Amino acid sequence: MEWTSPTTRPTLTPGSVHVWLGQLEPPPEVLRRCAALLSADEQQRAARFYFPRDANRFTVARGTLRTLLGHYLGEAPHSLRFVEGTHGKPALAGSDVSLHFNISHSHQLALVAVAREREVGVDIERLRPEVAGEKIAERFFSTAEVATLRALPTEQQVEGFFNCWARKEAYIKGRGLGLALQLDAFDVSLVPGQPAALLATRGPAQDGRQWQLYDLPAVPGYAAALAVEGAPVLVQNWHWNWFEIGEDRA
Repeated sequence: MEWTSPTTRPTLTPGSVHVWLGQLEPPPEVLRRCAALLSADEQQRAARFYFPRDANRFTVARGTLRTLLGHYLGEAPHSLRFVEGTHGKPALAGSDVSLHFNISHSHQLALVAVAREREVGVDIERLRPEVAGEKIAERFFSTAEVATLRALPTEQQVEGFFNCWARKEAYIKGRGLGLALQLDAFDVSLVPGQPAALLATRGPAQDGRQWQLYDLPAVPGYAAALAVEGAPVLVQNWHWNWFEIGEDRA
């Protein structure tokens, strides 16, 4: 798999999921266009960031999300309205409610996953060796995952740690349960080179629905994962540079 720049507008079917990858530090004109699309609430959230860099990245992420969803819906990006579920997962309000999405950003990169008629969760994490410690793993990972991580060669442990973190976060975000679903209530694969998989669920992690975990194409210095509700789907991976990000048109 690889990230592709589409030459025509991709068609999203119920049997496919689109995942978009892009930079959060675009030219100033794109930043201005993105800022113009934000709602008053989103503008207030951006203003609360202490560092301008973080405010700008948030602005680009939200403006990009609005632009992408506007293309799928055939609606003006600035007109889209969002609501939050019980545990904070955002969803579209008053539009095509069969269109589901999820967004994640880390450092300079962001991912947006979009699907029809099924929930999705996506996560991207920058590899930070100073974070990938055993104490953090013991606090948040399951017993089986900690044992697997410890068994890895030292040079693979940082990648294994963030494989685990990204896959668990993608699943939790897809389920939309937030902190109500503990990270140690289910097991995921984490060995570098091993396919993404949900290996076991316990307690509130069990809900009878089928979920799939997917690897995403490698992004140097990052780990990323996708969780999709229901039967296996075709995952298509795109760069969002084809879209005129921040353009307020259908």
